[in-house]
Amino acid sequence: MHVGWSGDLIVTASMEKALLRSAIVVLAAWTMLIGSGLVVEAPASEPPKGAERIVIPGGVTGDVAFPHLSHQQNLENCDICHSLYPEEADVIDRFKEQGKLKPKAVMNQQCTACHREKKRSGLKAGPTTCKGCHRKD
Repeated sequence: MHVGWSGDLIVTASMEKALLRSAIVVLAAWTMLIGSGLVVEAPASEPPKGAERIVIPGGVTGDVAFPHLSHQQNLENCDICHSLYPEEADVIDRFKEQGKLKPKAVMNQQCTACHREKKRSGLKAGPTTCKGCHRKD
C-alpha cells in the first residue's frame, strides 16, 4: 500500500484514484451540461430604456429634470417606480388630470422617501428637499 502526505492528511493510493475518478466524473458532467445547453452563461443585463433625462412638470415650484438613466443604473429595478407609473410619456400629468395622482404624491411617496432611506443607510442619495429637485427657469 502506497501512503503519501498532503499536509496533515494521509492520502493512500486508493484515495488518490477515487479523487481522480471523482474529478473526471464532475468534469464530464459539467461538459455535458454545457454542451446540452442546460448550463449557459448569465445573460447580459438589459440596456437602459427610455430617456437619459426626463422633465417632469412640477407645478408652481418648478419642473423637475429627472435623471432617469442614473436612477436606472443605481436602482437596477424599474418596477420600483414603474409599478406605480407606467412607462409612458407624460404619465404623471395624465394621472394628475384624471385625479389618480394628488399634488406632491410622487415626491412624498416615492422620491424623498427613497432618498431619505438611502441617506439613513449611509448610501449616496438624491435631494430630500423641494428645491433640491424643483427648478424655476
